[in-house]
Amino acid sequence: MTEASEDYDVLVCGAGVAGLAAARGLGDLGLRVLLLDKQRAPRAVAKGEVLQPGALRVLRRWGTEQLLRQRGGVGLDRLVVRSREGEALMALDYGRLPEGDRGLLAHDHREILTALTEGLGPCVEIRRGTLVREALRAADGRVSGLVLAGGEGGDDRVVRAPLVVAADGISSRLRRAAGIEGRRTDYPHRLVSVELTAAGPAPADFSAYLTGRGLRLVYPLPGGRIRLYLQTGPDELRGLGGDAFTEWLARAVGQVPGLAGLAPCLADAAATRQLFSVSRYLAGRFTVPGLALVGEAGYAVHPMAAQGMNTAITSAAALAEQLARLLPATATVDAAARPRLEAATVDAALAAYQAERRPFLASAARTSANAARMVTDLAWPGRVIGRRAVRCTGANPRLLHTVTHNMAGLGPLPLTPLDRLQQIGLLPDPRAHRVPVNS
Repeated sequence: MTEASEDYDVLVCGAGVAGLAAARGLGDLGLRVLLLDKQRAPRAVAKGEVLQPGALRVLRRWGTEQLLRQRGGVGLDRLVVRSREGEALMALDYGRLPEGDRGLLAHDHREILTALTEGLGPCVEIRRGTLVREALRAADGRVSGLVLAGGEGGDDRVVRAPLVVAADGISSRLRRAAGIEGRRTDYPHRLVSVELTAAGPAPADFSAYLTGRGLRLVYPLPGGRIRLYLQTGPDELRGLGGDAFTEWLARAVGQVPGLAGLAPCLADAAATRQLFSVSRYLAGRFTVPGLALVGEAGYAVHPMAAQGMNTAITSAAALAEQLARLLPATATVDAAARPRLEAATVDAALAAYQAERRPFLASAARTSANAARMVTDLAWPGRVIGRRAVRCTGANPRLLHTVTHNMAGLGPLPLTPLDRLQQIGLLPDPRAHRVPVNS
């Protein structure tokens, strides 16, 4: 049995970074938003801890960046690919980007969620511990609401809205229900994360170390802490717990001379261990009538690229901006006086969102996949080509600028087939030193 329905302007499924950002952007338009999440409280997860300039532009407008900095966020100005010994092979220098975009910001994932939640306005209602069973469809096939599971044996409830935002992750139930297809590719490795407390000065940048056993990624967190990711085989850590894992970790770090300074910090690391499968995904489209995909529901990448959370934030902002263009001016001033959000307005905004986001995210997916391949591929051909691409790109200021701009999330600067050949050193680049000034 299903109880009577409730009506909203927007329903957002998922209260991760993508869902919170969507609720913030749409709530700021004066729209009545219901944000739903199956978790009763945010979990402490080692993911989405580094904010790129493109996302920081959005968070700056919302006041969230300032809040994160006040709460100890760590500013970084370089993303560096290094040899085992610590030699910088390719350095993305954010200081060469336009003013205002010259840095990254690192903070705990849960603190980012908290800051986004605190910024939600009075138009946003949050219901945690609520399971979304299915999407509602109107007679014409349009997504028109959601069915929510009743708690403690209660009846299911129906909530309706002209716009539903699926921010429910890479295995999105709403995406599947909408019939949106895409290709998910699992990487042939996993990542294990540990948190360390610095015995001396914490790392000053976001550094990826290339080793014969895969990626070793390190960056600072607030309070003198350090995040360390290590690439592992699919079953390499099976059965390794406690002291056995600590010994494995000490060997893995000891094989990288550039990480020697971390050796004294490893004693208590086993208790912070988190193991992740790694996939990439790009949806075939990001909208159907009445529904928009935001975040990993439509787009997921390797964590090394530091793009997933950032494109989730910029996508949420883009959706809100497309609706803002079509709403009457009173929508942002007096929500009570604003007429109900119409399906036709939603459809026009979704069409514009699809047209703008699809090429942007497709380009970001290529950039992220190429970056991940360069530093994680352990097969002999991939290692040779990847290491060569790292060194050649690092020695070419023009290509380095393009890659930095794209990784920063400032809009796609495409790499041509000729650029690709120059990136692996098969052709000389007579334009190598033609770098745009602050663009």
